[in-house]
Amino acid sequence: MVLFKRKPVQFITVPNIEDDNQEVWHIPQTGEIFVTYEEYLNRMDFYNQKRFICTITGHSGLTFFEALSSETAGAAEVEQAFPEALKGPVLRRVQFQTVSRIDTLVDQIYDEFKNDYYPGETVTVSIDGEKLHGVVRDKTRFGGTVLPDGSTAPPYSRYFVSLKERQEEVPVNDSQIFRDRKVFTKSVLRSFIKKTVTREAWNGAPWLVKTDIAERYHIDTRIPPHLRYDNKLLERKQMQAQKRMSQPGSVGIEHHNSHTSHTAPASPGQFSPTGPVRLPELKPAPKSHKSKAQQAAQAAAQEARQNGGVVSRKQNLFNGPEPGGFMHLPLPGNPFQFPLSYRSHTLPPIYSAPEPPPPPPPPKYPIEDLQVESRGLVRPQLKYLCADPPVELENVKPPFDGKILMRSVGPLLETWDTLNVYCEIFKLDSFTFDDFVEAMQLASDDMPVQLFNEIHCAVLKILVSSEAEGGKVQIQLPELEDEDEEEEDGEDSAAATPEPESLPTARATRSSLAKLEAERLAAEAAAAEREMQEAEDAPKHRAEEVLKDYDWIEHLRKRDFKDGGWELIMVGLLHQLSKNDRLNASCEELLEQLVPVEDEEPNRETVRARYASLDVNYRVQALQVICMLTAETKAIRGYMEDCSEQMTAYRKEKIEWQRKRKQAVEDLKNLNDQRKILLPDNLPPSPPLEPTKTNGINGAHTNGDVKMADVDEISLTGGEIPDSDVEDGDGTPAGLRNLRRGNDRAAERKRKEEEKKQRAEAAAAAAKVPKQSKAFLKVLKDIQKKEDEIAECEKEIAIIDNDLREADCPRTRVLGKDRFWNRYYWFERNGMPYGGLPDSSTAHAGYANGCIWVQGPDELEREGYIDMKEEWQNEYVAKFGITVPERKKREEGGTSVFKATQWGFYERAEDVDKLLEWLDPRGQNEIKLRKEIVNYRDRIQKGMENRKTYVGLDKPLEEEKKEGENGATGGDSMEGVEATTPAVVEEPVLQPPTKGGRGKRSTRGNNNNNNNNSRSATTTKQATPEPPAYRCLAWVNTTAIEEIGHLHGEEPPPARNRKQSKKKQEAAAAKEEVEVAVAPTTRSGKKKGAK
Repeated sequence: MVLFKRKPVQFITVPNIEDDNQEVWHIPQTGEIFVTYEEYLNRMDFYNQKRFICTITGHSGLTFFEALSSETAGAAEVEQAFPEALKGPVLRRVQFQTVSRIDTLVDQIYDEFKNDYYPGETVTVSIDGEKLHGVVRDKTRFGGTVLPDGSTAPPYSRYFVSLKERQEEVPVNDSQIFRDRKVFTKSVLRSFIKKTVTREAWNGAPWLVKTDIAERYHIDTRIPPHLRYDNKLLERKQMQAQKRMSQPGSVGIEHHNSHTSHTAPASPGQFSPTGPVRLPELKPAPKSHKSKAQQAAQAAAQEARQNGGVVSRKQNLFNGPEPGGFMHLPLPGNPFQFPLSYRSHTLPPIYSAPEPPPPPPPPKYPIEDLQVESRGLVRPQLKYLCADPPVELENVKPPFDGKILMRSVGPLLETWDTLNVYCEIFKLDSFTFDDFVEAMQLASDDMPVQLFNEIHCAVLKILVSSEAEGGKVQIQLPELEDEDEEEEDGEDSAAATPEPESLPTARATRSSLAKLEAERLAAEAAAAEREMQEAEDAPKHRAEEVLKDYDWIEHLRKRDFKDGGWELIMVGLLHQLSKNDRLNASCEELLEQLVPVEDEEPNRETVRARYASLDVNYRVQALQVICMLTAETKAIRGYMEDCSEQMTAYRKEKIEWQRKRKQAVEDLKNLNDQRKILLPDNLPPSPPLEPTKTNGINGAHTNGDVKMADVDEISLTGGEIPDSDVEDGDGTPAGLRNLRRGNDRAAERKRKEEEKKQRAEAAAAAAKVPKQSKAFLKVLKDIQKKEDEIAECEKEIAIIDNDLREADCPRTRVLGKDRFWNRYYWFERNGMPYGGLPDSSTAHAGYANGCIWVQGPDELEREGYIDMKEEWQNEYVAKFGITVPERKKREEGGTSVFKATQWGFYERAEDVDKLLEWLDPRGQNEIKLRKEIVNYRDRIQKGMENRKTYVGLDKPLEEEKKEGENGATGGDSMEGVEATTPAVVEEPVLQPPTKGGRGKRSTRGNNNNNNNNSRSATTTKQATPEPPAYRCLAWVNTTAIEEIGHLHGEEPPPARNRKQSKKKQEAAAAKEEVEVAVAPTTRSGKKKGAK
């Protein structure tokens, strides 16, 4: 039975339908029938609410149908799992129980039945140390007996068990029989009771076995009279009546008219001539928590009521209250509390000041962020990567010469994150975001960038496997239309169009001329529309011409990437994707740039040249399209599944370490208690006062000044040191050396004497100190071991947490949202190491992205919380005196993002502290965002500092001026993205792969440094001026070189048939052992290597 608000769902009764042809609506799960569609819809809306509870499993937050299916499945499982032999006895024991909580009932039944067994139950018996399986055939119960010494023996049972292995019956007692632990547990018993019994919703209601189940197991369903609801209600009413009768003054009711006052029944304390009097119950006075003054006032008021309104003796009606007495005012509207002469007078009105309304309760934080009062703080200024920021900025130079637009910032971040999270699948070295942006803008014919080429080639290789791997297309591509079919369709349509027949000439009239004029105008309009349609349908690019005899899938299988190969493959892929309605506009726009109509003869070389000069925004758009396709491939999906399995294993391991830590903490607490008990007997004595320190040779007291005896003695000889041509190996004159040696020997003897004296004093002090007991020393040693064990557990837990963070790759985790629903991202938050792969060619940078990115609210959040309806804005103004957009403009300090396509960022560590100060922990969104930033603040700020050093944001202004004179340029927001290093750095030169598989890099600066000591050259070369080098040129795809032996954009080298010599094989094996020995011990390193 499904529960709603902890009560069973009551079904609607079937209505009386007289007309058999009437249309009705039926719910098959409940059997309910409705005569109107509105009633049916209302009932279905009620059933589809996620507010129902499954009785068997206890799961909440389900719809009615989900709860019903869960209850049906759970009931079948419980019916099969619970022992059949125990069902009857357990239900008989549960019947008519009045325990209110089911947990208490389950505990009672479990304790009663866990060591009791019934005929027909499968059990395990222990005979002579051997465990055998069998079935209980009979049971005999013996009651407790009184022994001769007066003690009582507990009751016990004996069972006859039919053994399955021996085909015989053996008698066993309670200690020799037991059942499987999984058969009879509290959880199974709880589910069985929930399935088979029910209970009404009133206090004290008994548990009742369902009727059909009670009939099956022959259980009496007649409820005892004392457990019925009507009897319980009647008993409660009688108790309340007795309480009222026992209270004085509650039985007799005084009437206002004096002539009818004699008919009132007597009070319990008075004599009644008409019958016996019910005496009041005598009860002890309850303990009062009131003060003595309040008790006295209450007693006086009660006395006045019992005396019929007679005023106390301390009250004077004519002269006011007597001194020292209390003034008891009569109840308003009761004239019998005054003397007879005053009973006809009306009482003066009693005025009382209206009570002020209670103050509103203080808000219970956290609450909705925009309902929190403003603190007047302003968020730190955002920076923008684009040339078209959403707000106007004064005196700010756009980065990258204003080439990157805001629409490209989001795709830039998306593609960079995808390539770095799945860099092991793409076989790419990780790279920083600054290098990525620089490479996307810099690559051209004059400046080839390996990072730019390797990214495109690696992503394309994922989409189609190589010939050696079967050449299978890993994504779903739209089908291309056949040109022959199009021509045939055109011919058929032309043949089907009939030519207009020549009509005989007739006499022209005004109506016929007007008709001919209308037809002519209609024909001209149709021709103009047809021309416009043909102009729209005309090809805007020449992709079909350049791909006429080119199969891009076949060339991709062969990895034909050189000399414009991957660029032409991109054209073929975009042309085929343009047949997809969702990607049509984007792909057509890119094809217009790569193979425009202006190119008379598009070919491989023209496509390569067009891609080399392509605008950076179109490059980002094209890369985003192919990166989105990789999510469909088996390689990416398999990687995500492997990471999910690893996360499951890590969580299990983390639970084990947490259990060990919890146990170690409990043991440490017990050991500390033992140490406190043993501490008084093992305290060392108070240390003696330290003697005054002496300095000098003779032990004279000084103030810390050291006497230089050798200098004094030398000065006595004449004040000068005699010159000597003889010098020691260290340049010391011989005379001074002899004098120093004598002083050194004296100082050495004195030092040895002092050490000997100190050892003697330490031994004497140790003899005086009472020796600590062995138990105390053992406790101290155990405490240290437990502390080391706890530290080890915490270290392992931290490593596992980091592994879980790196393996969490399916989606990018957001740090949180602020009060204006802006989203904050730190892309190192999950899916990658904090500083990129440790063996990457740019791992020395020490960061991956190094910024906190802020994304604007999406359309629904903006309309619902910021640009609200006018009446909602008016309510907000009435409460806070300002509209939400005005508050956003004031508190965000003039740098805002308004839509989800707009991005800003923070790149300095001090901005993180200012942002934390701006976030208000009283808001629901910002308390979560602040917590996340605080958790990762050290990592975030460290990455920002490393980025600041890597891109040159911390260079002095003088160096920047020098670099500006030398030709280096930099941006304002991302200053280091285009900044160059002051030293001349060449693009790394790849050496032939070593046995370790990693290419070597050398720079001219390093060579010059290594050749500083060689001065054999007679002439020197003057450094020729070279163009400034860029950081992205230092990136080398060492991962591809190690794993496949060459770069993605290069053809694989020919295979070597020559075998290595035995000596080389041994050297390679030794080198591998060394690499394994020095490999990182973190689990992330193991995971990276395993992929």
